[in-house]
Amino acid sequence: MSKHILIADDDAQIRDVLRIALGQAGFETTEVEDGKAAMAACARAMPDLVVLDIGMPEMDGLAVCRELRKSSEVPILFLTAQGDEIDRVVGLELGADDYVPKPFSPREIIARIRAILKRSGKTEAPTATLKRGTLEIDPDRHLARVGDNSITLTAREMELVSTLMRRPDHVMPRPTLVDAVYGTNIHVSDRTMDSHLRNLRAKLSEAGCDDAIETVHGVGVRMGPCSGA
Repeated sequence: MSKHILIADDDAQIRDVLRIALGQAGFETTEVEDGKAAMAACARAMPDLVVLDIGMPEMDGLAVCRELRKSSEVPILFLTAQGDEIDRVVGLELGADDYVPKPFSPREIIARIRAILKRSGKTEAPTATLKRGTLEIDPDRHLARVGDNSITLTAREMELVSTLMRRPDHVMPRPTLVDAVYGTNIHVSDRTMDSHLRNLRAKLSEAGCDDAIETVHGVGVRMGPCSGA
């Protein structure tokens, strides 16, 4: 079974980026926006790891960590504001396993989580194969096919289509999609993203699936029915 990660942060955009990145990496997620909700979610869902923002309303991350450590050894990864060395030190002294300063790269978050889970003996299951109509994606093995036709994708194209397939009926805004594929601290122009989408559409269409990616004008991009081939 995939591992369950609790995301506790009062910034909705950060929760979106983490949910998408963790889902793409094969994790299940639950999101909350304050410390009290984080405590309730831990009691209810018993996550395998908690990503915990220090600066939250109601009950800050340090207080949540302090309370959790009274009865639980669940791994905790802190998100801290840039330069808040004191909070990081206090968090580690309270029993946190690691910390990542903001702004962060989703790839770094995934790497830190995997390292923590490995140290704690809670490694996650391989990423599941993703299917949508006739399109099938195996992110772990970097394989893609439409029916019997294999498709050669670049690393960016694989990340892009995997991200969209994680939430196939959800329209994903361009900024959220860019953050999920490239990370939050990298500037990517609209022209670059358009180029990746155009190339991905062309490859899928050539393989027999010309309705794989839909643009919702003024909103974003989502997976189509992939009914070809």
